[in-house]
Amino acid sequence: MSSYPVLVQPAGLRFEAPAGTSVLLAAQAAGIKLPSSCRNGTCRACMCLLVEGSVVYAIEWPGLSRDEKEEGWILPCVAQATSALEIQAPGAAPIEAQPPAVRPLTGARR
Repeated sequence: MSSYPVLVQPAGLRFEAPAGTSVLLAAQAAGIKLPSSCRNGTCRACMCLLVEGSVVYAIEWPGLSRDEKEEGWILPCVAQATSALEIQAPGAAPIEAQPPAVRPLTGARR
């Protein structure tokens, strides 16, 4: 299976996007958080600018206007890389490991 390098600006984060996998899921698998919400191409929370490269969509008509597509906007939640990509996603950041939740001692036995 082939994969494509993705550069996320302005943070300079990098990851590999396997063919057939959404850019959003590939980023998460690499420990990078991109803004998202619905994950089905309608809410537009993940919308970012494609600076270089090409994508195909997993759905017939993602929530972008024709003008937005022509300007280079993509929805990483349903976009799949077909080449190396450079995207502008100002909200991107490394996923930080969450410490385990501390449960208060109550004296109750289980």
